[in-house]
Amino acid sequence: MGCTNCSVTKDGVPKGCGDKGHCNTGSCNKRNTFDWLAMDDFYDPNAYPMVEVSFKKGSRKDFFHLPDYTDAITGDMVVVESSNGHDVGRVTLSGELVRLQMKKKNVNESRVQHKVLRRAHGRDLEKLEEARAIEHKALVTARKLARTLGLEMKIGDVEFQGDKRKATFYYTADGRVDFRELVRVFAKEFRVKIEMRQIGSRQESARIGGIGSCGRELCCSTWLSDFKSVNTAAARYQNISINQSKLSGQCGRLKCCLNYELDMYVEALEDYPQHIQKLHGSTGKAEHLKTDIFKKLMYYTVKNETGRFIVLGLTKEQVLKIKKKNDEGDREVNIIKYQHLIDSAINDQEEEVEFADVTGQIELPREKKKKKKYYRGKNKNRKRK
Repeated sequence: MGCTNCSVTKDGVPKGCGDKGHCNTGSCNKRNTFDWLAMDDFYDPNAYPMVEVSFKKGSRKDFFHLPDYTDAITGDMVVVESSNGHDVGRVTLSGELVRLQMKKKNVNESRVQHKVLRRAHGRDLEKLEEARAIEHKALVTARKLARTLGLEMKIGDVEFQGDKRKATFYYTADGRVDFRELVRVFAKEFRVKIEMRQIGSRQESARIGGIGSCGRELCCSTWLSDFKSVNTAAARYQNISINQSKLSGQCGRLKCCLNYELDMYVEALEDYPQHIQKLHGSTGKAEHLKTDIFKKLMYYTVKNETGRFIVLGLTKEQVLKIKKKNDEGDREVNIIKYQHLIDSAINDQEEEVEFADVTGQIELPREKKKKKKYYRGKNKNRKRK
């Protein structure tokens, strides 16, 4: 994930670029895009007159008209128009790839009103750095003011415009918030034009960023641009325990990665019988526990001869065979013997491999319970020898 600056060491300690994984080299940038058409050295006289510009190192992207006199290409820092003044960003896409990106995001060309003014010079970049330097202090002050006014809202991020004339405050809230008084306080405190924008919890985590439970950067802050609905059914298809703390991401919602392999699981489960939840045997009912598509086994819980519940792994052919006998009226099938057939087949194939067979018959030893002695009266605190 690191660029060349991150690999430079000083006294054995990595120096780092100081951008917390969002450097401008492109190797670890937020929602980074690769303009492969811009790498070819040719001139296109009929190039698409639109560009995609990234602000605050990928936190926000927008489309702008590109006049011919600017001569801006992919990777240049440019000054663009805004509703109040101008802003500074980096060109991430240009040419025909912008047309495809606008089609993907359902953005009509007629809706794009602003254009690129010019390339950014040294003073523009200095003002941009000054604006980024005061954002953290403004975020802390804004949270104090919102708590002072007793508003039920959480301010997650602050973004100043490149010319420091406007500040956008991104916040999350459960419902509608009357922030008219808060805007007046902000305008008096920061002396800029204030814009309040409510976002969802997933958009908040995408702007802030972080490290997921997999050890990598969050998908929403690096490459994921559209959020699809996620429900607990995706976890059930993949045989994942319904544990809210483990299934939830940093945003508090279900992890988006639950949908990544869902199609493969659904397609694989179509080959297994779905409506055989119970089987009748000589020791009682066998209830379906789960289906393992990797080992190609269906697990059922059934009582053994001692009356204790065990877990059996059966193939789909054996399940269909037992179900057929149950439909014919035979409810005294010895289901446990089918498990022994699977065990013998595994042992024949892997005679030299020793492993703990956790898919077979599981039976825990009986525990001896000790009787507790209770003392009454004067002897209740007496120690037993």
